[in-house]
Amino acid sequence: MDLGLRGKTVLITGASKGIGAAAAEVFAEEGCNVRLAARNKEALEALALRLRGSHQIATHVHVADLRKPEDVAALARDASDADILVNNAGDIPGGSIDKIDEATWRHAWELKVFGYINLTRLFYETMKKRGHGVIINDIGAAGEKFDFNYITGSAGNAALMAFTRALGGGSLKDNIRVVGINPGPVATERNIALTRRQAQVRFGDENRFQEILDAYPLRRPAKPREIADMMAFLASERSGYTTGVIITIDGGMCAAPR
Repeated sequence: MDLGLRGKTVLITGASKGIGAAAAEVFAEEGCNVRLAARNKEALEALALRLRGSHQIATHVHVADLRKPEDVAALARDASDADILVNNAGDIPGGSIDKIDEATWRHAWELKVFGYINLTRLFYETMKKRGHGVIINDIGAAGEKFDFNYITGSAGNAALMAFTRALGGGSLKDNIRVVGINPGPVATERNIALTRRQAQVRFGDENRFQEILDAYPLRRPAKPREIADMMAFLASERSGYTTGVIITIDGGMCAAPR
């Protein structure tokens, strides 16, 4: 399906792997020029080289730590031509409230919560002046199905859901759309590592991780591409009346009885 995105420029944070890298692939396939931001320069450059060769699009690499205000400001300046912003960088750790101290909590939120908010603030201003734009926040289903043992992530994701709905609820007056995606478990390196740890705790053998996956819908997590395809659709004019909403992609986990 041609989504009419050819020639648009998209900035993706957390683009070096996982959902971010999958999003870069999808947008490149649609003919977008991609700006890739993360801390891992080598991974970004390898991805940029592959996308240029495969899709004949322009790629730019931005090495940035979005916990640092100066890196956020530099990225907003250097990628100010982005028509689409995909906020995707985040690594909130698991743990109950007695396991997560204040320093760990703040460190996690500086990237996933304030990183999204601060970058959105700067790009919203630029997009408003230009007269158009789309902002997509990759949040997480723990923001709607709260987890005692992932309290930092549940609280942070819930905050970003409220932020997305509040901003997107009035953004069309500026011809900007703001939407969110709540993935459930996704087959990324991080998810695989978490599943192996769960198997080690439950069964004493990390190689029995498939027994953890057997409880998932379709006996598997989502594929990164399944999240990335939704991002591209939401960024397109085929979704031109969509703003201030969160799309949950979790195989029905949040809708299932608790």
